[in-house]
Amino acid sequence: MIVAPRSIAAPTFTPTAPPPVAPPLPQEVQPDFRVAALQRDFQGNLWIASPQGLVRIDPNTGRLISRAQMPNLPISAIAQDRVGRIWVGTSEGLWRIDPKTNQVTAQNLFLPSNRVLSLLVDRRGFLWVGTDSGLALVSPDQGLRMTTLKNLPGVSANALSLDPEGQLWVGTLEGLVQVDTASARILHTSNLDEGAVQSLSLDRHGSLWAGTTSGLVKIDPLNRRRLRSVTSLRGQEVISTGFDTAGSIWVGTNTGLLRVNPYNGAIVGQVPNLPSNRVLSLAPDTGNKLWVGTTEGLAWVSMTSYETRPHILFSRRVE
Repeated sequence: MIVAPRSIAAPTFTPTAPPPVAPPLPQEVQPDFRVAALQRDFQGNLWIASPQGLVRIDPNTGRLISRAQMPNLPISAIAQDRVGRIWVGTSEGLWRIDPKTNQVTAQNLFLPSNRVLSLLVDRRGFLWVGTDSGLALVSPDQGLRMTTLKNLPGVSANALSLDPEGQLWVGTLEGLVQVDTASARILHTSNLDEGAVQSLSLDRHGSLWAGTTSGLVKIDPLNRRRLRSVTSLRGQEVISTGFDTAGSIWVGTNTGLLRVNPYNGAIVGQVPNLPSNRVLSLAPDTGNKLWVGTTEGLAWVSMTSYETRPHILFSRRVE
């Protein structure tokens, strides 16, 4: 006789909730100390593009004078117009500050791009605004755009300077563009093998110095002629430049701040003890000091002893 096997009841399954997911650990936000722009005003005070906003200090003592009431935006450029108003270029447009009240009195978003990279007031008192998509000319009184130059060779207006005749030179991703300030018409274009231009400075003899992603180039702007590339800086990224009253050119690179003899290109010295070796902005001869903006904060260099100190309020590194 064959006996059929007994059926075995399947085990019952009781669903349970999954174990709770642990909450993510809070991410520590590192404070930002980047100082991308510096501007000495007519009274000799220093305006600073700090992560704390636009602030003004007494460069003789380092004392904080005021803080502008404007949106908390990354600031990339500062300029002062003929009547003393402060113009601020940010990642989201252009702002005008009244230094008497520290209030915003005008805003312009009708630019080729709202990402402002450079600012310059020409001899007529008009404001040139360099963006990552071209140039705009703005009336400082009304704060209104007068004209634009969108199809700029080299696209991005990274740096601006006037030549001895008052014409505008623009440092771009490809080299240099000369623009007639009266008509906003392009007069001359020259590509540079050294790469994108990141800074422009005019010396007391009328020569233009272009800091690029791969060196420092001297230009004769009147004859539109390249004079030379500084041998000691070839291959180095030059981010900022500025001349002092003695005629020396200070060169901010991604590896430090150098003092260069403009006549022979020799490096006279390198500034130690900066908050960071990536130097973004310079303000020579301000309060008998050279003020230096870096990715890690603000510092000053004595023009007599060349002693270097970070500013306590605007630097990560304090000694």
